[in-house]
Amino acid sequence: MTQPTLTTRQMLHTWWSLATSWLFMTTELPLISAVIARLAHPEINLAAWGIVFSTAIIIQSPSTMLLAASTALSRDWDSYRRLRRFMLTIGLLLTVLHAALVFTPLYNLVLERLISIPPEITAATRLGLAIMIPWSWGTAYRRFQQGVLIRFDHSRVVIWGSLIRVGMDSVGLAVGYWLGGVPGIVVGTAAIIAGVLSEALYTGLRVRPVLSHQLKPAPPAATPLTARSFFNFYLPLAATVLLMLLVQPLVSAALSRMPNPLASLAVWPVVFGLLTMWQSTGISYNEAVIALLEKPQSVLALRRFTWVVVALVSLGLLLMAATPLAELWFVDVAGLSPALAQLARLALALGLLLPGLRLLQSWFQGALTFSRRTRAISEAVALSLASSAAVLWAGVAWGRLDGLVVGVLAMSAGYLTQTLWLWWRSRGTLLDIAARDSRPSPQHTPVPAR
Repeated sequence: MTQPTLTTRQMLHTWWSLATSWLFMTTELPLISAVIARLAHPEINLAAWGIVFSTAIIIQSPSTMLLAASTALSRDWDSYRRLRRFMLTIGLLLTVLHAALVFTPLYNLVLERLISIPPEITAATRLGLAIMIPWSWGTAYRRFQQGVLIRFDHSRVVIWGSLIRVGMDSVGLAVGYWLGGVPGIVVGTAAIIAGVLSEALYTGLRVRPVLSHQLKPAPPAATPLTARSFFNFYLPLAATVLLMLLVQPLVSAALSRMPNPLASLAVWPVVFGLLTMWQSTGISYNEAVIALLEKPQSVLALRRFTWVVVALVSLGLLLMAATPLAELWFVDVAGLSPALAQLARLALALGLLLPGLRLLQSWFQGALTFSRRTRAISEAVALSLASSAAVLWAGVAWGRLDGLVVGVLAMSAGYLTQTLWLWWRSRGTLLDIAARDSRPSPQHTPVPAR
């Protein structure tokens, strides 16, 4: 008997809530940058904010894929308990590491010597990192619990959590702006921590009935989750995120060594925040693909859907970059000076490929994660990092282009390399899943790892 084809409505139902949630979360970066740009010493505080955020993201990177892992593996109560122990352990270790970076000589070694941040932003950067210490635990906890919610078809809860987070961000930013005398780096980091912890608390409360009424009664998985199988699945994903996020400090280090360093470091978080907003659809698509590939006749439908969304998102960013909307965003919304806005607009034009490439990455990566063939993802990111590093090295060696321009070109080169490798390595996986759909079995389980 022919299985029903996955419909566009089903795909949108699973994906739209995740995409909306990520869109709300990615408004944090331009929102915070816009407020910092309107407070005292904007260039110094914007540059410090860019360093602080990229450093905090790097530190918590081993926990980033807890969302995908929980979505894929939280099938029964025993698996959930094992994953929860790992989440608590990794959250504690990363928090300790973050505190050590702030309060020990590691700060001088990493930030001042390796990244070579300008001396005028050293104090602000250290203060911001100190306020961000709760970041790793809060993000690890909420990602893990959100994976359970997505797994059991409660992804709309994720939207409300994101709304609460952005709401708390906005309150904190409004208070800081109203007070006026608080340094921008303090206002920005305090606001984002208030938002993250509020979202984590809300997610923890909303997941309780799901655990009691859906996860605990779920039948045990056919193959119990062991420590070895989990780490074989998760370590390549964690390594993937770490390698991917290493681009951020590499870019910061390169910007510090190229022409116009302070302006480039100040504009970088504004441009990066806007490009991240445009990538929100792609970031969220990874978990949607993992969930949707459980359904029959999913491969062809998801492939068509992916290319349609790639075209729409790419066209939307092109329209923004080619019209006065870009000037409106960078000057009136982000609060940049006309000179910095001109530099930002050039960087945005150079990043036009990034949202579409991120969507394609999530499509190929979601299929590999669903089939537990995660090694290919690490390979792709390693190649991406090498490509980005090569472009950054060339920019520093040549020394004639503004660092911001070279940074966006490096990201684009890395994204393109990563996407091509994921496409190459996922071809067999997608064929295997499609072959599964052609069999007349009602059971649709992940394709075994080769």
